Amino acid sequence: MKIVIPGGSGQVGTLLARAFQKDGHEVIELSRRPSTNRPWRVVAWDARTLGAWSTELEAADAVINLVGRNVNCRYTPENRRAIQQSRVDSTHVIGQAIARAACPPRVWLQASTATIYAHRYDAPNDEATGMMGGSEPNAPETWRFSIDVATAWERAVEEAGPLPQTRKVLLRSAMTMSPDPGGIFDVLLRLVRFGLGGKSGNGRQFVSWIYEADFIRAICWLIEHDDVSGPVNLAAPNPLPNAEFMRALREAWGIRLGLPATAWMLEVGAVFLRTETELILKSRRVVPGRLLQQGFTFKFPSWPEAARDLCERWRNGIGRKGQL
Repeated sequence: MKIVIPGGSGQVGTLLARAFQKDGHEVIELSRRPSTNRPWRVVAWDARTLGAWSTELEAADAVINLVGRNVNCRYTPENRRAIQQSRVDSTHVIGQAIARAACPPRVWLQASTATIYAHRYDAPNDEATGMMGGSEPNAPETWRFSIDVATAWERAVEEAGPLPQTRKVLLRSAMTMSPDPGGIFDVLLRLVRFGLGGKSGNGRQFVSWIYEADFIRAICWLIEHDDVSGPVNLAAPNPLPNAEFMRALREAWGIRLGLPATAWMLEVGAVFLRTETELILKSRRVVPGRLLQQGFTFKFPSWPEAARDLCERWRNGIGRKGQL
């Protein structure tokens, strides 16, 4: 296949590009900062305007748009504009390029986020019955901002209008877990290794996640299944409360105890780390309703097994290099 990945320089894009190339597919990454060090072809674009890059979409089997400024920052006015504009502008211009293509891509897989759903403990959010976020009582204003961004992101796909030859899929993704340096699993494991891997806040907030291999398999599955369009939750079927999530990670690493962090401690730490506590304290109880209904099977449906495998891979990779 020919796969075009705008915004493919991040962790998730690299995972996908690496897997696609390994399987013999042609990979083209669109990047605002082209690098010659990538093992696949990288084409320059500005993620805002049409240009020569748009010809790369011709006869593509799939375009997977992952563009979006990192949300691991303080939500200052400047950062808010950058977070939203990077997502909306790139989505609009991808839609324009597809509409103008003589031989458009068969499928447009557009990144979205599981954060679009409401903060809740009582029931899981699937695509059919899930509660959209933004109106939860006592939800911090920063949480509503994230919902506004996610909603605008998905609306930009709708604004592309009908694309008769291109199927559109919205990827409402949970955290993708891989042992690669700098990823979310690497960050969580560092807390565990330094004895700080206890519960966050009250520990009741649900953590939704998906193992790297299942994420890649789900993307391939969505490319192949021409009958699937619209929102799709990319998350393992068994989200679990933060306290249980961290306990399973500690056990997988072989550490019994981890210091907890109260909500006020997290607020103070977030200021110093230039981030927001929403990334830790919001309950993301998201399940993959459509994938399960249509027969997709997960290799790692439960976190304890996934955590053990990730820890083993980390020890055999990064840990072997002495970063203990």
